Amino acid sequence: MNTDAAPRLGWWQQTWRLAAAVGVGVLAWLSTGAVLHWQSDGTGSWFLTGDPLVALGCLTALVWRRRFPLAVAMTVAIASTASTLATGAALLALGSISARRRPVEIGVVGLAYVTASQFAIGLYPVERPPGSLWYQLAFPALTAGIAVAVGMAVGARRVEVRSLRERAESAEREQTARAAQARALERNRIAREMHDVLAHRISLVAMQAGVLGHRGDLAAEENRVLVRSIAEGSHQALEELRDVLGVLRADPDRPEPPQPSLDLIPDLVADARTSGLDVTLTTTVTGTPSDLVGRTCYRIVQEGLTNAAKHAPGARIHITLDGTAGDQLDVSVRNSAATTKPARSPASGFGLLGLTERVDLAGGKLDHHPTPDDGYLLTAQLPWPDPTHEKRT
Repeated sequence: MNTDAAPRLGWWQQTWRLAAAVGVGVLAWLSTGAVLHWQSDGTGSWFLTGDPLVALGCLTALVWRRRFPLAVAMTVAIASTASTLATGAALLALGSISARRRPVEIGVVGLAYVTASQFAIGLYPVERPPGSLWYQLAFPALTAGIAVAVGMAVGARRVEVRSLRERAESAEREQTARAAQARALERNRIAREMHDVLAHRISLVAMQAGVLGHRGDLAAEENRVLVRSIAEGSHQALEELRDVLGVLRADPDRPEPPQPSLDLIPDLVADARTSGLDVTLTTTVTGTPSDLVGRTCYRIVQEGLTNAAKHAPGARIHITLDGTAGDQLDVSVRNSAATTKPARSPASGFGLLGLTERVDLAGGKLDHHPTPDDGYLLTAQLPWPDPTHEKRT
């Protein structure tokens, strides 16, 4: 981006600037004409024709001063030698070149203007009092200094406005980027929440439906139990989905519903057993961890049960929880090999990936891998700081 380029002027901005240049030039031209009339009883043909024509040419050249600033400024400054009426145009050109705030260009054009004014003095036969040389130099230098000061002030203001505009645009871009990032994070959060809520429940329903489809030797009572479990699981999945959607549609200031915790893991295991999974739970946890650690532990167990039901139907699942405050919370979900061929089910790919992010946010470590007996092992270590120790420190 060219920082020296001045913005294009509108017709009104261009008009009043040229009108101001004409006004200054007319004052100088009328003053010179009055002196000529008083001393010589006449002004001469050049004063009435040539001088205005040169000034008109200078004013016309000023229209292109922003496209060719140095060339126009030098041309007008030199041409003002032959035209008193072009004094205003020369000052406007000097102010315009000063707005670029380049000392060399300002010095060259200013010197050309002051020098041209000295030659312009001899253009008309005006008698001057002795000792007026200082005035002949000081007055053009003073007017040039005023034009330079005004031009540099305008240039500084232009740079300031451009800087403020760029800052505003940069802030707007940053705000847009932050909003896009927030939307992406929110989409990821919604995807994880939907997966956590639905994947476990739907996997159990799919497993029970698969049993009904492959087992033709079940008694009528067993069939009724499975059908009832499928209906209850589907109903619970819909209720949980409705809760998630209710949070998404609710007022942002409205508190979210209670999140799962470590205390609800026995209920989760009991629900899995009701659905037909062979699950055992061993826990030696003493104390209650923080909400973040407890919620993360619940999601680990839930994901382990979901994957076991999906990929290892009929397998035995053993869950182990161990930990105490001030140390860490160890979570282990191990399932044996599948006893029946798993049904093909769509995989989202977000389960273990989202779980890894959750464990990382909690400051823990997650590991999962197949076991030698064709089973699968999911383990995690979550930090469990001692709250009483933190209060003392």
